[in-house]
Amino acid sequence: MYCFYLFNCLFEPSITRSVAAPHKTRVTGVSATSHFSLLAHTTSCMGTGINMFAVSHKTVFVVDHCPYMAESSRQQVECDILTKSRAQGMIPLAPISKSLWTCAVECSMEYCRILYDVYPTGKLVNYVVSDSEFHSLNGWRQEDQSTQELMSALAAIGPPNPQEDPECCSILHGLVAAVESLCSITEYQHEARKALMETADRVANRGRIICLTNAKSDTHVRMLEDCVLETIQEQNKLAAGSDRLMPIQQCELVLVHVYPQGDDTLVSDRAKKEISNVLISEVHSVRAGRHLASKLNMLVQHHFDLASTTITNIPMKEEQHANTSANYDVELLHHRDAHMEFFKSGDLHMAGSTSRDSGLKETVTLKWCTPRTNSVELHYCTGAYRISPVDVNSRPSSCLTNFLLNGRSVLLEQPRKSGSKVISHMLSCHGGEIFLHVLNSTRSTLEDPPSISEGCGGRVTDYRITDFGEFMRENRLTPFPESSGRDSSGKFPSDRAKAQLERHTRYWPMIISQTTIFNMQAVVPLANLIVKESLTEEDVLTCQKTVYNLVDMERKNDPLPISTVGSRGKGPKRDEQYRIMWNELETLVKAHVNTSERHQRVLECISACRSKPAEEEDRKKRGRKREDKEDKAEKNGKEDDKSWQDSERLKGPQEKEEQPESEIIKDSPDSPEPLNKKPRLTEEVQVPEKAKGGAFYFFCLEAKAPVDVYSLPALLGTSC
Repeated sequence: MYCFYLFNCLFEPSITRSVAAPHKTRVTGVSATSHFSLLAHTTSCMGTGINMFAVSHKTVFVVDHCPYMAESSRQQVECDILTKSRAQGMIPLAPISKSLWTCAVECSMEYCRILYDVYPTGKLVNYVVSDSEFHSLNGWRQEDQSTQELMSALAAIGPPNPQEDPECCSILHGLVAAVESLCSITEYQHEARKALMETADRVANRGRIICLTNAKSDTHVRMLEDCVLETIQEQNKLAAGSDRLMPIQQCELVLVHVYPQGDDTLVSDRAKKEISNVLISEVHSVRAGRHLASKLNMLVQHHFDLASTTITNIPMKEEQHANTSANYDVELLHHRDAHMEFFKSGDLHMAGSTSRDSGLKETVTLKWCTPRTNSVELHYCTGAYRISPVDVNSRPSSCLTNFLLNGRSVLLEQPRKSGSKVISHMLSCHGGEIFLHVLNSTRSTLEDPPSISEGCGGRVTDYRITDFGEFMRENRLTPFPESSGRDSSGKFPSDRAKAQLERHTRYWPMIISQTTIFNMQAVVPLANLIVKESLTEEDVLTCQKTVYNLVDMERKNDPLPISTVGSRGKGPKRDEQYRIMWNELETLVKAHVNTSERHQRVLECISACRSKPAEEEDRKKRGRKREDKEDKAEKNGKEDDKSWQDSERLKGPQEKEEQPESEIIKDSPDSPEPLNKKPRLTEEVQVPEKAKGGAFYFFCLEAKAPVDVYSLPALLGTSC
């Protein structure tokens, strides 16, 4: 237990020896109230109408402090185990027994600790102690939501006085104070009412009262329920005419009858029963000690939608034997959405293992995997939930939390008898708080993205990936300081961010082949400035210089980065390229022309530069005629090449047919050469090749007699 030895020392009058307080391991920190958290909670609940605040928003603990709560629980706790070795003749320490008050305080503090760990904000607890009067230990402020504050207040109250008159003490004082506390407005409700203004009545006021007492009988329980119902009706009448109070729409009363072990209970368990349209009551009769701890543990899970996960096979070195290690288990509580993937996939067989403390509570078992310290390795995470150990002061829990708080991460796998390993969760620490991350164990869309080649963009390399990364960097969202709210124009930071994103996306082509200006370095200054909400005179001058540079490029007839992906031929002509560029630049500036008067001046500069004089048009026409002549000459050259290749292909078979007729076969090696024999080439003359200048070169290989170059056409049957 979290406060076992501490409360025995503070509240048990029979224990006089000093016992050191255990190490208090804080798993998650409790953050203070801030305007940002209040606003975030309020806006997240918008649109839900009357369901804006659930019953779990307010919880009032009413703990009985009457003399009968000083009675022993009769569950003995051995103290002799604290000494490892005992000298001979030393009398062993006698076991101790906690009182009903100590058991109730310990279990209620565990309830609060788990709640604060999993929900640092938004879930509030008011702790009330009742004897001859009520004692409210804290309020609804977020600053008061801390186990340290509650423990200090409980230590000041002390244990019940067995000598006090029982007739003067009653749990009714605390129940009446609890109802009055539920009518008070919390900071979250106040912010929601201010945000809704005229429809402030839509903000609901619900709450829960958990009463730990020692009831006499079922009749006594019904009397307590009637008292709570009457008090709610009276307080609702008062709240109807007050701006500082809110009427209660729904109240859940959880009566926990605590009695010593070995006694027979006179109070029967009862499930939820609707007493009226405002009050719902349930009764639990529980023995003090570990049974009460298990009951409160199950209640906190039920009240706040928590679930249990047990991590098994955690390797841990033994204290007695440093060279050996043993496997331990640690049970964690978290929001039940962390198990949602199991229910979706149908893997419900893992939820069958029971917890160590109770045979009624279910837990999901996950196995420890090798810790990963590589922060670069990213996992497809679908959710992250705060955790709280069930036994926070045990050695396995303390070692696990310290291991994670040091920046390590632990992967958790599903226990399977066969098949491959399935890693479904990960434990990791962020900002001093431990989270259970849900990893996607099914096929991930991030691992195998769908092919985008079938879409409008074509190949992946056709997209402006680098530009999109820069676009995201310029429009990323960051937390804004609390002190800086609305600006001079009355806009929130989120509204300004949305407006900037809208301006940047008015004209933003996604594919490289769809844009010309975004592929030109010369247009970058204008493209970066034109999306601004306001331009200075210097910005306008920079944009005008950019336009003049483009005019100079067009005058010099410089090439433009026009993409020819998916097109045949040379692409558009030079003047057509510049026409496309000017049209796109005008489209970009027109998208922002209504932003300010200076944006209009930039558009006027572009329009003025596009209206060319007559001599400029004549020069463009002459340039187009010259390009047409070059294209025509190149086309004729290609046709000559084709006719030459066709004639050579037809001439080849004719030469092969004439060659056997002219060939003379020698009678013997000593026969003389014929007098009229022409020089014969020993190898076949190669087909003439076209050189860069258009001349033809012929190569004569191994001629028997001198060959005149000018006689080669006659030999080949062609003309130069």
